[in-house]
Amino acid sequence: MDFKIRLGQKEDMQAVFNLITELAVFEKEPDAVEITVTDLVRDGFSETPKFKVFVAEQEQNIIGIALFYERFSTWKGRTIHLEDLIVTKSKQKIGAGKALYKAVLKHANDNNFNRVAWEVIDWNTNAIDFYKSTGATYLNDWSVVQMNKENLAKFIQNN
Repeated sequence: MDFKIRLGQKEDMQAVFNLITELAVFEKEPDAVEITVTDLVRDGFSETPKFKVFVAEQEQNIIGIALFYERFSTWKGRTIHLEDLIVTKSKQKIGAGKALYKAVLKHANDNNFNRVAWEVIDWNTNAIDFYKSTGATYLNDWSVVQMNKENLAKFIQNN
């Protein structure tokens, strides 16, 4: 393994942002990223951070990230939501994704979380197959529901 996994720092947020943008392009939503590097620094490194991020670093370059945060389940209690697991395209297949995934799962296990959950886009069969191979349960009878900022404002205004 010629890369290392470590917790991300403020100075890593430009590279984290670049990987988030790369993922948006991969998922065919190149204009969907609304956050900025400033948002990542503020929200990840304030007195009450909103997320943690592991980075995969190779030769002083960040080649992958696993960004996650704590949430609470009414059925399970303390859980982690893995928001994104990203490895830059040119560095895929070297084990960085699996190492980042393992770092998040180890963090959850070591800190007594009861579950780790995430979404995966249905056409990303490589990711789905990988997750299943690790013992994760793929819940194909559940759907993700979201309300964007514009529709949230409309709902509040009209109800």
